[in-house]
Amino acid sequence: MLDRGEPAARARAVAPVLEAAGPRIEADKAIPPEVLGAMHGARLFRTLLPQAYGGEQVTPAAFYRMMEVIAAADGSAGWCLCQASGCSIASAYMAPEVAREIWGPADAVLAWGFGNGAAQVVPGGYRVSGTWAFASGNRHATWMGGHCRVIEPDGSIRRNADGSQHERSMLVPRRMARFHDVWNVVGLRGTNSDTYTYDAIFVPEEYGVCRDSDAERRIQAPLYQFTTSHLYSAGFAGVSIGIARGLLDAFVDLARGKTAAAATRPLRDSEVIQNGIAQAEAKLRSARAWLIEVLEEAHAVAEATGRITMTERAMIRLATTSGIQRAKEVAEWAYHEAGASAIMLSGPFERRMRDIHASSQQVHGRSAHLEMCGQHFLGMNPSGRFF
Repeated sequence: MLDRGEPAARARAVAPVLEAAGPRIEADKAIPPEVLGAMHGARLFRTLLPQAYGGEQVTPAAFYRMMEVIAAADGSAGWCLCQASGCSIASAYMAPEVAREIWGPADAVLAWGFGNGAAQVVPGGYRVSGTWAFASGNRHATWMGGHCRVIEPDGSIRRNADGSQHERSMLVPRRMARFHDVWNVVGLRGTNSDTYTYDAIFVPEEYGVCRDSDAERRIQAPLYQFTTSHLYSAGFAGVSIGIARGLLDAFVDLARGKTAAAATRPLRDSEVIQNGIAQAEAKLRSARAWLIEVLEEAHAVAEATGRITMTERAMIRLATTSGIQRAKEVAEWAYHEAGASAIMLSGPFERRMRDIHASSQQVHGRSAHLEMCGQHFLGMNPSGRFF
């Protein structure tokens, strides 16, 4: 029977399949159908989906733990899972019948990328054009989304109450988008994060969703008081920490039996290596424990008050950004100490090293986030889309 209590336990059951498929995922720039089947069978893509629509609706900390396990097995699969999970948060802001249509099938996946198209208001909906990049997991997606500014019939740009530009995400079946094969990168190749275009597609009104809007949120559970960005940052921190865990574990296995060239004793007998492994474990476990603590505290606040404050936002951003950076440090140390063994394509180090550098380049790993956190701690009013 499927264990519905803890997604990390289900992830651990799937992890060996993912790790074995890692080279194929990278070479084909896609997750193989049988691996996707195992992930869907374990309901991993449904952890952040509302229970009302057949989802798990787990806590952010439980989501993080799952992400860490999957990414330790394969970084690209972890990245795709995080991206799709974050997209599923949109369901909490749309009409129930539309959410059930999109996520009703067992293999349902929504994907989207970064960009800003134009949605012209027309009778019954919008006429949408635009091009977006970094659509991770689009090859196995069933629906696509495009984030758009809204153009009123008189040609004006729709604004929010505070004067900022209004944005809606326009959802269409995957077959309606046009894709551009441009994903030629050094890391996370298996995500196939290609660019895609909508060519004047008609999108009915109910398929345009405004994420993270208090006014449009239809499901008020504590999980959906977290913004999409909060949950993306937690999941992508899980990807980086998971990749680093996989790389560090591989190094420990190597150190138990390897004697480096020009050395007279095994790596395991080196005080430098012993000390380094201990420090790497402390750094990685500390980042992980602190992030889980922050997520659990924020969820408790959401349960008690029905919202989270700027303090919880700042702590989530600080813990996730720091976790990504600490993970990269651990991975770089382990890769370096593995010596020439690390550069072999057939080994457990080389792809993970490229993947963690790709993951830390993404917006949630930016050092600029620390500045905004510092502003909050100093009593200032930080601003930023990802805060």
